[in-house]
Amino acid sequence: MPHRPGGVPDRLGAAELGAQPGERATLVQFSTAFCQPCRATRRVLAGVAAMVEGVAHIEIDAERELDLVRALGIARTPTTLVLDAAGRIVRRAEGQPRTAEVVAALGAAVTAG
Repeated sequence: MPHRPGGVPDRLGAAELGAQPGERATLVQFSTAFCQPCRATRRVLAGVAAMVEGVAHIEIDAERELDLVRALGIARTPTTLVLDAAGRIVRRAEGQPRTAEVVAALGAAVTAG
């Protein structure tokens, strides 16, 4: 995985994510087992991914993927990364997102890709 200065990966692909990214964009959610807002975030992201063709939602267990969490500087859950078609991080948000925010971020990701 190529890195920018500071050790942050340039792009995330199937090897890092543990699942196939979307053709147009990917919503990556970092969660933990007992995180209540993570459940609501899962519903929002999965719903948006189901509405928008070519978008995947991938949930990553932050406790099991500590190396990736550290490399990306994930400090709390839920944290959502929006990746463009090339796997570049175009948006990042902590906390529970609203559907409108996710759709807007996806618009930026699809345009960037």
